Amino acid sequence: MSGASTRGRRAGGADTRGQILAAARASFAESGFAGTSIRKVAASAGVDPALVHHYFGTKDDLFLAALQFPADPRAVMAAVAAGDRDTLGPRLVAAVLGVWDDPQARLPLLALVRSGVAGEPGRALLESALRRLVFGPLGEVLELDDVDRRISLVASQMVGLVVTRFVLRLEPIASMPVEEVAAWVGPSVQRYLTEPHP
Repeated sequence: MSGASTRGRRAGGADTRGQILAAARASFAESGFAGTSIRKVAASAGVDPALVHHYFGTKDDLFLAALQFPADPRAVMAAVAAGDRDTLGPRLVAAVLGVWDDPQARLPLLALVRSGVAGEPGRALLESALRRLVFGPLGEVLELDDVDRRISLVASQMVGLVVTRFVLRLEPIASMPVEEVAAWVGPSVQRYLTEPHP
């Protein structure tokens, strides 16, 4: 018998990164974050799990790449959390809108939100993104009590704001300066994050 065996998982090639991303997007959309594993993505892409780690690092990093986020929301949330706790709400609103106001950055985010409000499987993807990458890390850094309830309330406010400003384009909120929106909406977000339970 001559020649090397062609059986087994494929080594990395020119299109391997793209195939891993495609497999990851499909898995995250179908199974959400919790139901997706590096091994599952690797098997779907026909590569060794080590290759997925080589290209993307952790599962969180793979999820971020699959969603095509324009900025790492974990870094954005860390910057928000690092400031004065009494002005968290307005800073959070300004930070989120600051990312969304970039027309190029907005495109993949719009696709994610539209698929999320349209129903499954986009809903699971959006829910995982918000909990795992956006608001979950903020809750952990701030060590909030009743973190799930507080973060869900913050997410409801911010998703509603994003849909109103960028999807529905409802005026005057669609064209209000970021600072003005933050001044209006920020106190509600602040209450969700830091005030005692009603």
